[in-house]
Amino acid sequence: SIGAYIVNGAEGADDLLAALLLARWADAFDRKTDELAIDFAPMFATPEALGRAGEIMRELLDEPLYRAHLDSRGRQQTVLVGYSEGNKREGIISSRFAVYRAQGAIAASLAAAGEEHRIEHARGGSIPRGGGRIDGIVTSAPPATVNGWLKLTEQGEGIIQHYGLGPIALRTLERAFGALSLANAASQAGRVTEPDAQSLAIAEAMARASAECYCGLVDDSAAFHEWFRRVTPIDVIERMQIGGRPISREGLEGLAGLRAVPWVFAWTQNRMLLPGWYGAGSGLRTVVDTYGLESVRRAIGEWSFLKSLIDDVEVMLARADLKIAAKYDALHSQSGDRFFSEVCREHALTRELLLLVKDQLNLLDGDRT
Repeated sequence: SIGAYIVNGAEGADDLLAALLLARWADAFDRKTDELAIDFAPMFATPEALGRAGEIMRELLDEPLYRAHLDSRGRQQTVLVGYSEGNKREGIISSRFAVYRAQGAIAASLAAAGEEHRIEHARGGSIPRGGGRIDGIVTSAPPATVNGWLKLTEQGEGIIQHYGLGPIALRTLERAFGALSLANAASQAGRVTEPDAQSLAIAEAMARASAECYCGLVDDSAAFHEWFRRVTPIDVIERMQIGGRPISREGLEGLAGLRAVPWVFAWTQNRMLLPGWYGAGSGLRTVVDTYGLESVRRAIGEWSFLKSLIDDVEVMLARADLKIAAKYDALHSQSGDRFFSEVCREHALTRELLLLVKDQLNLLDGDRT
């Protein structure tokens, strides 16, 4: 069967209404019942769209035509939340928290309208693009948003990694069903707990500070763009015929036009792995100074979302190798020293703060695998 028609890059209710109108013009409806046999699913990908996701859904459901269409389709609305674009623009901490808040806002808007939500995670294979353990999606989701469902996208490399061998595929499914079963049981027993106000404030402050740090390095200036092209093999990646989409978006230049997949791939090749950790140290420094070490430790220990996020940052930080990255940086002229020095400082700060808040001597000491 054909799934929902995904309206990618949705920024407002009019994007969904336009798709509904086009379907009408294309005569894609039953002439006896006058109903469209198509489900429409907005995908919120940018930080701005994720921040307004709940508001956009309220505006959409206030439209009688769309509400009537949704009612005719079983009153179930699928909404996709994207990880990649926000990570590219604001870093991993800010983008993950934006997705977390968007899920809660979407579920609340649909519940208030008496409609049922289906949240789909439009994630990539790598951690910066939302990848990671499949059960982590369930345990990290806001309360009452899982709703007995788990729907996500899997990239080609993810399919091979998670389902390529029978035993591994079985383990992947076991994790998914196990996490869903526990979430449903907790919901039915009334044991679902919301993060407290201080934990939310810690996450918000950390997201804001990390985004400020990230955007202080990663901008669309000519100097950073030149450094990026010199210290990563992006020029080679651009010439490779891989993937189903072009490397850059048509009509956009510089970093704004570069898609998230080659962006993450380029930083992976030079071992900086910038999208997976940069800015996290500054975010942690801010909340430790503001709320105190014990409060931050408590928030991470008691809130699955924050724990999973910090664990992912730790994995990416452990994978980064700045000795190899320094060799790539040496390919650049003297003007690039400022950028790499900032990367080294933030890497050291992130390592120091991660070990502090997790009370560890080495990275991955507490990793269960």
